Amino acid sequence: WLMDAPPETREQARKIRERAMRIPMLRDTMVAGDGKAIALYLPITHKDFSWNVRQSVLEFIADWPETDQVHITGLPVAEDTFGVEMFYQMAISAPLAMLVIFILMWWFFRNIVLVISPMIVAMVTSLSTMALLVATGNTIHIMSSMIPIFIMPIAVLDSVHILSEAFDCYGKYKDRRKTMHVVMRQLFRPMLFTSLTTTAGFASLALTPIPPVQVFGVFVAIGVMLAWLWSILFIPAYFMMIPEKRLERFGHAEGDDSGARTPLGRLLAGAGPAAIRGRHVVTLVALALVAVAAYGITQIRINDNPTKWFDESHPIRVADRVLNEHFAGTYTAFLELQDMTADSTETVSQEVAAALKARAVALRAEEDTGQAEIMARAAELAASIEAADSAAWFARMQQRLQDRADESDDPFAWDDAWLLVDDQRSKLETFKRPDVLKWLIELQEYLLTDERVGKVNSLPDIVRVVHRELLGGDPDEFRIPDRADTVAQTLLTYQNSHRPQDLWRFVTPDYRKANLWIQMSSGDNQDMEHVMATLDEFMQARPAPAGIEADWFGLTYINVVWQDKMVSGMLIAFLSSFAVVLGMMTLLFRSLLWGVLAMIPLTVTVGLIYGLIGLIGKDYDMPVAVLSSLSLGLAVDFAIHFLTRTRQYYQQNRSWTETARKVFGEPARAISRNVIILGAGFLPLLAAPLVPYQTVGVFIAAIIFSAGVITLVLLPALVTYFQNVLFRRLDAAKER
Repeated sequence: WLMDAPPETREQARKIRERAMRIPMLRDTMVAGDGKAIALYLPITHKDFSWNVRQSVLEFIADWPETDQVHITGLPVAEDTFGVEMFYQMAISAPLAMLVIFILMWWFFRNIVLVISPMIVAMVTSLSTMALLVATGNTIHIMSSMIPIFIMPIAVLDSVHILSEAFDCYGKYKDRRKTMHVVMRQLFRPMLFTSLTTTAGFASLALTPIPPVQVFGVFVAIGVMLAWLWSILFIPAYFMMIPEKRLERFGHAEGDDSGARTPLGRLLAGAGPAAIRGRHVVTLVALALVAVAAYGITQIRINDNPTKWFDESHPIRVADRVLNEHFAGTYTAFLELQDMTADSTETVSQEVAAALKARAVALRAEEDTGQAEIMARAAELAASIEAADSAAWFARMQQRLQDRADESDDPFAWDDAWLLVDDQRSKLETFKRPDVLKWLIELQEYLLTDERVGKVNSLPDIVRVVHRELLGGDPDEFRIPDRADTVAQTLLTYQNSHRPQDLWRFVTPDYRKANLWIQMSSGDNQDMEHVMATLDEFMQARPAPAGIEADWFGLTYINVVWQDKMVSGMLIAFLSSFAVVLGMMTLLFRSLLWGVLAMIPLTVTVGLIYGLIGLIGKDYDMPVAVLSSLSLGLAVDFAIHFLTRTRQYYQQNRSWTETARKVFGEPARAISRNVIILGAGFLPLLAAPLVPYQTVGVFIAAIIFSAGVITLVLLPALVTYFQNVLFRRLDAAKER
């Protein structure tokens, strides 16, 4: 029944197009209204096949003329292609990040042998974590592909603190063992707690109801603790294995304050006193920024679209734009309509049996005892049949009646009973009713008033087309018949066509469930939510007949559900981990006030970053949501080191002025080195062609920079304000 050969003339091709345009199912779905494009729809049973299908199509068209443009897009292709390309990106971005980190550490410490040790820690930690991920039976997906990118910079965090402290101490002692003993004694507690807080931040993702995010959070948390373990065990051991001769030029000589004379040292030496003197200005600026951030947070737009995970020049993005210009839409959503008044098989059995008995009584009154007996026997048969659902029940009942007719001397004697049962069945076939089909048309037309909806395909389209063709192609007959039996005739005619199975894409065989195929030009979650709201408006204004209820499904709708779970899950995860980290800080400092102080850089950093996201109009999507967990660990990391060293120095000299001068020496330089190394370590992600990687690179660098600046500027100002209260217990402990 297909064409033997393609049309040979333009006129023949034009006639085919004109015929196709008369069929709503094809118009603007397979044949573009402007006549410049045709579309093929490739149904797949699993999303994982889509990348291979796309590659096969690209290979097939490789030798086509350049004038023939072929575009391939769709959510399954976008998601699966991203899954493939992220592996290539991981193989590029992770080494680039490590190269940048290596160069910066060499620039700071000027000892290539020593700088190799943090790289070993980062590599072993990443490999161990990914090996554990795979060994436990987890698959590599979009989120887990980012695990090495997150772990590698974090893994060098403690190593940089150790090397920074050793860099400033070795010149004083000129002894590897004593240097490392002093370094580890000073840094063990803050390194442990910073690792625990970072772990808590990522482990909190296990509270989200999204399995890929749970896996990501748990294994990054494991990687952070592995990095801490390797740092405190491997770095000191590695340092001890380096010959003294190789360390002759490492660090500053005793009494040498060259570290303070570097550009970084001079900047920090001036920043501390400036923050203390200008504490009123610093605090007011911080409060102003928090106010602006609060406004920005209210402007955050929660939205995602897997197609937008690619650069605008990517073939999938290009295909998305081109195809949506020519057709009704490449994004699909499906609306299932179901008659919820469906009776149970027991009720159906009783109703049919009652109808047969009533007919038997009427026939006896008419003295037609033969037919009355058949109706009575059919009623007994109806009462005895069991089935899983009403459709199966009627199929079994009608088959039993047919069997009785075949066994009877008069095969036509059972026809009336069969027809009565069939009439009962047709009453349950909701989507053969003309009033229901006309209501569906109203629903379609209302959905089309939403500019986001390009087209709606449904059962009424089939009924109207067949009805028109049965009546000679008269355009006026493109309508729903007035009687249910006429509707049934049009559907039976369609079932006798070349593709009868297509009918079941829009209605179930029992005609109690119908499906609307909605095409949209945008796959943004916000657009899908707007279409859902449009449906709700219609259902309230024009209630569905026959107890029909609507339910959405399809990839575009699934993304909305996923987004809702992500947002609520991330909020719960962040708040719970925030409480855990606050408890850790209170335990570490044995003071709620010091604990709250340690949380201020985190709170301000998160507020600023997410306020900025709202102000610039950046969508709150998957990568942005995950960044809140990273900020928990990194922002508190800098605060822990700053406040721990502040307390240590204050216990030695009992003067905040002298303490501040010392804190803005080596400790501040160590924090700054970490800020620079970690922030720059994520910047190679900006070169990635995948937008989530770019987002992670930009915002992690922003988080690290903000947390570092807030720690080194706002904290000393606040400590100056509350120094009497903060140091009271330390003074009392000293006096005892």
